[in-house]
Amino acid sequence: KKMNFKAFFIFVEISLLTCRAYISSPLSTRHRSSVSMTMMSRSKIQSKAEKLRILLKDSEKDKKAIIMPCCYDGLTARLIEQAGFSLTFMTGFGVSATHGFPDTQLISYEEMLRRATLIVSALSEVPCIGDGDTGYGTPVNVKRTVKGYAQAGLAAVMIEDQVSPKRCGHTKGKDVVSKDEACVRIKAACDARDEGSDILILARTD
Repeated sequence: KKMNFKAFFIFVEISLLTCRAYISSPLSTRHRSSVSMTMMSRSKIQSKAEKLRILLKDSEKDKKAIIMPCCYDGLTARLIEQAGFSLTFMTGFGVSATHGFPDTQLISYEEMLRRATLIVSALSEVPCIGDGDTGYGTPVNVKRTVKGYAQAGLAAVMIEDQVSPKRCGHTKGKDVVSKDEACVRIKAACDARDEGSDILILARTD
């Protein structure tokens, strides 16, 4: 047993010497440089918003629609990506349903933001568009929604022109705001984007 301990300590000393020699060698310098370059290149990885811009340009160029299944949590988002789809959409209807509510704006901005963060963290490469409903209030609220969704990592946010509280676009009895008010919402969203939020704005009318 004493011999084993002695052999072990000799091995450790040799390993430490080898490491010191490697660290001080020119080869190690080149290696560290390549690692540094790799880290720099990773910092230039395309954002999800930029990936969506490329998808849309390619779709327009090829005259092909993009199939976009909807997700409502991390599991459905991951399944969509693993199935090979290039884009997904965080559905307000689905998020509301997982909370046990109908899609009648009973879910708050904060609840949607938390779900968006969860979904984005589950996705590796696929960009996700977020349902922003009516923006959750005044134009100031719309700007907050856009900035929060961008910080969460969503590629785009969809803002609609329904009155508040809104309801699912598939149901009857929907009412919309005036064209002027709808334009004010979209302008607020675009202002938030132009103030530094890397996100696309999708305007929807019901």
